[in-house]
Order: sequence, then C-alpha cells, then structure tokens
Amino acid sequence: MSRPLRIDHPRTSFPPLKLPYWQRRLTKLAERHRVPGAVLGVARGDHSDVAAYGVLNKDTGVTTTRDSLFQIGSLTKVWTATLVMQLVDEGALDLDAPVADVLPELRLADPHVARRVTMRHLLTHTSGIDGDVFTDTGRGDDCLARFVDQLDEAAQNHPLGATFSYCNSGFVLAGRVIEQITGTSWDRALHERLCAPLGLRRTVTLPEDALRFRTAMGHDAEGDQPPRPVPTWGLPRSAGPAGLITATAEDVLAFARLHLAGGITPDGTRLLSERAAQAMTERQVELPDALSLGDSWGLGWIRFGWAGHRLIGHDGSTLGQAAFLRVLPAQDLAVTLLTNGGAAKDLYWDLFGELFAEQAGVALPEPPQPPAEPVAVDARRYLGRYERAGTRIDILQGTDGLRLRHTTTGPLAHLVPEPVVETALVPVSDSQFLVRFADSPSWTPVTFYAVPTGESYVHHGMRATPKVS
Repeated sequence: MSRPLRIDHPRTSFPPLKLPYWQRRLTKLAERHRVPGAVLGVARGDHSDVAAYGVLNKDTGVTTTRDSLFQIGSLTKVWTATLVMQLVDEGALDLDAPVADVLPELRLADPHVARRVTMRHLLTHTSGIDGDVFTDTGRGDDCLARFVDQLDEAAQNHPLGATFSYCNSGFVLAGRVIEQITGTSWDRALHERLCAPLGLRRTVTLPEDALRFRTAMGHDAEGDQPPRPVPTWGLPRSAGPAGLITATAEDVLAFARLHLAGGITPDGTRLLSERAAQAMTERQVELPDALSLGDSWGLGWIRFGWAGHRLIGHDGSTLGQAAFLRVLPAQDLAVTLLTNGGAAKDLYWDLFGELFAEQAGVALPEPPQPPAEPVAVDARRYLGRYERAGTRIDILQGTDGLRLRHTTTGPLAHLVPEPVVETALVPVSDSQFLVRFADSPSWTPVTFYAVPTGESYVHHGMRATPKVS
C-alpha cells in the first residue's frame, strides 16, 4: 500500500516564517552573488509567503515583484511527468510498455532502442538518447511531432538502461506521447489538465503569453563583468516539455502543494491518484555522481537525502535564468527560488541552507570541496576526448596536472558568453575529481566510469558523455 506524501502536523509545531527577515537575507545574498532579480517562495500547508528582490531586466530597470514571471526551466519536467502519470491513472498509458506502441512511426539512431524504449526510461533519463538536441522545428503546434521525426539523427549515447544521463530529448519525446494520447498540443494539455484546475493564471509556455505579464529577462556575464541581458529570451518551442514553463513563485508552490496533498487541489478536485503521486517520489535509478544534485531519481522528481531527511525537487536552467524547488513532505514544506542571472546556484546554497535549518531543522549537505591533503592519482587513462550533442570535453595533461576543457557546440554555442572554458581537475579519489570555473566559487564533481558493456564515460553536469578518442 502506498503511503501519502503529505503528513499533517499541528500548525503550532512549525516556526512561523518571518518574511521581513527573509526579505533582508534574500536582498543581501542576491547582491553578494550578483543576481539581478530573484523571488523566494515558501509554502507550508495552505499558507505561502513570497519575497522579491532586484530588477527583471537591467536594461529596462523594471522592478521584480512577487507576481513576476521567471522561466523555471527543467522544473517543467516534473509537470510533464505529472501529465504522464495522469494518463497512467486513466489506463491510457503503461510506463513499461514500449513508447512505439503509441508512436509506431518512432525512429531512433538505434532501431533496437526505438522498439524497446519505455516511458519509464524517458522519465528517469536512462534511454541513452543524446539529450541536448535543441533543434528548432518552428512555432507551430506540430513542433514536437517534427522534432521527434528527426530524433533518428540524435546519437545513442549509451545502451538502453545502462546508466543515467540527463536527457532533454527524452522529455520532448514524452511530450509527444502526451500529445498523441490526448489529441492536443503539449501546451494545451498542460493548461487544461494542470494549470486551469489549479487556478494557475500566470503559468504559461509561449513568449506571447509571457508578454502579458511582468516577465524576467535572463542575464549572463563574461569573466568578472557584471551580468547583462542575454541576446535571446528563450529556447525553441520544441523544447517545451523539457523546460519552457514560465511562472510565478506562487504558481510553482501551488504545483508543489498538489504533490504534497497526494494529488488533490485545494478545492478537493483529484488531479492525480495518491498512488501515482507517491510513485513519482520513489527511487527509480541511482546516479553515477551523488554530489552534484540528488542521490537518486524518481519519476520526474530528483530525490535528495539531507542529514537523514528525504526531500524531492528539481532545478531548472535556461538562457540566463535558474530556478530551484525543494519539497520536504514530512514537514509539509515547499521552497522555491527563481532567478535571472548571476551566481544563482551559490545564492541557492546560502539561502536554502539558512532557511531549511531555521524552518525545518534540516541541514543541507556540505558542498563538495577538494581534500585537505592532495590525492595522488594516475589518471592518464582518462586523457582524451569525450563528446555528445552540444558538448565536447577534452581531458588534457597540463604542466601542473590534469585539466578539463569544456566546449559548448551546436545551436547553443552562440548563446553562451564563453563557449570554451578550461580549468584544473582536482582529484578526490581514483575516479572522482572536482572542477571550479571562473564564474562561480562552487566546486563541481567530474566522475569517470564504465558502463556494464565496458565503454568509458565521464559524468559531468548530470550527463554521461562517451569517450570518443
């Protein structure tokens, strides 16, 4: 029997949120990390509070308010997974049946994968389809169909189910399955099946709808320069199911509360079965690197283990914008942070660390740091080139040790300020290293490993990139 996500507690058992204090902390920390604009939202039970800071666009000076819209990026994936689970509830979809049962025309680079890949593979990022394909297939309602028609041009990066590798393409494919079953576009299915029943009037997927509201512009920076607005507002429409929701913090919290309540809206309407909501939070796959984000993945949700407490959540990153959501079911608590540039991840670490300690008595894990004493590793076997769509990683031998050169390729290369960045690889163990790039004080893990069939990979940025030379 599934247990409910939401655990009711007397309201008096939780410390009240002191919004003026958190407003001051948001302001101070956002200024420290050069974040142009941010919104912090906290929900417990039926109550929510929102604090806003800064400007939405440094060129226009429009002030950030609690009802401002930000791109939430890959938080969208949990919404898409929720739509999938609604179809599972209705008996219209089987998580473990081949996707080709719904899309018999599906073609992939590996015909074997095209016949066998399931929705569970897509929701858990284990399909092996090259994940960072951002082909612009137009603005029409047929953009997902046209994107999927070209998926046979995307490489098969790893054998089906062999490892975890973050896969935007897989969620676009999942969105196309939703379209095929519902008979409408993913955007309309999202509105009709989630946004409208939840009363989310400021959650949109198209730029022309975002323009009706007070909407953030992304910012980026070169080196030590201050953040400036990015040249392009959003990604192609075909990326919708993977990351194109634009929303307010209040709307993100309302979506989180749907899951905390086991699939029931505040007015008592059931949008998702309790069993499906619970299944989304359960462990589906372990991660090659448990330091970058969570320790495992559910169906759409990332799973976090913080000092013995289980949380779910997701992060999102688009062109100069970043979003964070963490949900602590045992304490009926959801916290979101929406930002439009700067060192957003460092703002998240500082702010959420303080807030969860104060409001829930839960400590965030310490961010990864190099060991106090240098670790001697013979890592010559890792030298070489690793490549997938959108990314080339070269592991080089420098005068003072190994170095990692990261090159952004493909359509996104002209949208980032520095497509080529290089930094030292600091060993932690025989197979794990840390890197730190110039735009952030945070260290990021880099893990070398082989899949069961023997091929070598580097896991960095939640992606498994195969060694090609």
